[in-house]
Amino acid sequence: MTKAHRSRSTPERQSGTDAPPAPPQTMAGLRELMLRIGRDEAPIALGPKARDALARILDLRGDPALLSITALADKLEVNPSTITRLARNLGYAGFGAFQQVLLDASMAAPGDFYTRQAQVALESGDASGLGGVARLCHENQANIDRFLEHCDIDQFQTATELMARAPRVMVHGIRQFHAFASFLVYGLRMIRSDVHLLDGSNLGTAEGIAAMTPGDVLVSASCAPYSAQVADTAQAAAEHGVSLVAVTDRASSPLVRHSQAAVLVPHDTSFLSNSLTTFILAAECLINGCAAVDAERTKQALAERDRMIKRLGIEI
Repeated sequence: MTKAHRSRSTPERQSGTDAPPAPPQTMAGLRELMLRIGRDEAPIALGPKARDALARILDLRGDPALLSITALADKLEVNPSTITRLARNLGYAGFGAFQQVLLDASMAAPGDFYTRQAQVALESGDASGLGGVARLCHENQANIDRFLEHCDIDQFQTATELMARAPRVMVHGIRQFHAFASFLVYGLRMIRSDVHLLDGSNLGTAEGIAAMTPGDVLVSASCAPYSAQVADTAQAAAEHGVSLVAVTDRASSPLVRHSQAAVLVPHDTSFLSNSLTTFILAAECLINGCAAVDAERTKQALAERDRMIKRLGIEI
């Protein structure tokens, strides 16, 4: 993480050595603080329930539930007193001051138009036809809009620098995220060597982590409900001295705590499981970002790849 990023992440302190930190006055500041809380780097601490509530609140930009503490509590399925305590723990005088920061971010959430249109299509009785197709497409468009608007470029650039410079990169994702991990490995191997799926050959996760050394990078991917195996492996890798890049959904994700960089990806849709659409886009962005870290090396790698494809007659 860059020095500049750390300085922006740290809330300014009021006069006096024992004064509490001033609470963030922007959504970007809240997200940075959430990341630091997740890594136990912040001057305040939140319990698991409060962390989850804050992470979910940060996903609600433009939601009418932000207009009242009662509606917000109903949306989060918590008691209003939980939100009041959260606001005060963050340093605000009360919910009103916290709410003002949330509302100042604008009530026009990216993609709200698409979501409303999709809801109309669903209610039309055509959910199994064009209505269902339209809803899912519009929901993913909204997620892409949110990913772009909320992207923490410092975190993203830290991730690409780590992945591009590391002697070895392993990528870990299971179940649905095995597809994400495979795609990311394929893309990274177009531009650099020594990139592998962790346990890709069924030789064992423990063996794969043990073979890594400090300076190597593990990219861990999961979203709620988080895979315990991926979270445990990420922690073990960090304790082994391996740098961790987390590709996940919220700052409260268990992958964030041990990470050097976190790329947060929205994924809420009506798909019957977790949607990977925006995660795959995030993988494409990471691959291009890594390619740009050393453009000359990338050009050489792609030229050699093209030469070998022609030599083996792979494409017609």
